[in-house]
Amino acid sequence: MRLPPLIIRSLAGMICGDDNQFPEFPYRTGSALTDFFTDLGLDYQHCNESRNGWTKDVLLELNEDESVDPEGHGLPSAEIVRVVEELLDPVYYQSLPYPSAKIVDHRAAVERVNKLLKSQNLEVSKDKSTGKMHLQKANCSFISTAVSLPKIQETITFCPAVFEIPDRPVDRNLVSVMMPFEASFDTVYETIQSACTQANLYCERADNIWKSSTVIQDIFELIFCSSIVVADLSGKNPNVFYEAGIAHTLGKPVVPITQNDSDIPFDINHHRYFRYSKNGDGLAELKDKLAERLSYLSESQNNV
Repeated sequence: MRLPPLIIRSLAGMICGDDNQFPEFPYRTGSALTDFFTDLGLDYQHCNESRNGWTKDVLLELNEDESVDPEGHGLPSAEIVRVVEELLDPVYYQSLPYPSAKIVDHRAAVERVNKLLKSQNLEVSKDKSTGKMHLQKANCSFISTAVSLPKIQETITFCPAVFEIPDRPVDRNLVSVMMPFEASFDTVYETIQSACTQANLYCERADNIWKSSTVIQDIFELIFCSSIVVADLSGKNPNVFYEAGIAHTLGKPVVPITQNDSDIPFDINHHRYFRYSKNGDGLAELKDKLAERLSYLSESQNNV
């Protein structure tokens, strides 16, 4: 989609950050405007023209790019998307570049951009997994922690009929554990807890949560709000496989573990997993291997 000229004009003013019209946004000189676009890999140089007029012309050109929404997702061109997300990058609002710089308001800036884009059914929000700003169709949120937003080629939007969408954000430090609710697995769960602690994370299991009247809703919320899922497939427990499927659908990284190779069915045996023995040495080895894997996944998400 192409944004209407009036919206382009307002975005240009926000990028320039003039005090009288757009006090929420940082002020940019001509050289700062050049830096703004070159930082995005766009070769535009401001040369003594009107700041607002020049910026508007640049945006109009980007708005006409041939890559405008080739898949029909209802988004502007990729360059316009990047410009809007860069405009609201929190780094520009965290501290004053010099003592006399004006005070800007990130929350107010986000609200003003969203008000501007509302007529196009677009909104900007912070990705709960990475802290980055993301332009998307309104009423969407990105909760998949197995992939970063910049690497996305295509997304889907779905509305579950069985579950309610939680109002909690994704917790970067939370690991959800899917395993049979049996006493024989208590020592395994304690091992997973120790591995999480070693990786500076923490874990929860659904049988320790009672928020909803149905267990499966608590399980869905736990998976939804976690950044990593550990699934013990020992014994081919059908509930655990169902929960692992939910995690894969939500785009969560799943770490399978099992006591027996034969418990990994053909449909998922192409995924790497940890096989462990339920004795002292086996659980100690599981803790170390799991802690290493969890640390890697956590650092990968935080470094996006």
